[in-house]
Amino acid sequence: MPLYMDIHKNVEGLTTAAVTAAHQKDLEVQARYGVKYLKYWYDEGTGTVFCLCEAPSKAAAEAVHREAHGGVADETIEVKEGE
Repeated sequence: MPLYMDIHKNVEGLTTAAVTAAHQKDLEVQARYGVKYLKYWYDEGTGTVFCLCEAPSKAAAEAVHREAHGGVADETIEVKEGE
């Protein structure tokens, strides 16, 4: 299944607790879209979040965020894992 990395920029009020809660909501919704969110990274100082998932399509990955918490990414890119 394809891998997608998304980036959320300038997230207002980004905290460890907020990003953890948003990720948990993604996990609760993901099966409806055939998506599996794998990892996320964030920087509270800049309000930036990166999410990595397996998804059947870019649209499916975006739909999970939209339904789970409304935090739609600024950009979603299909990526391949290197060795």
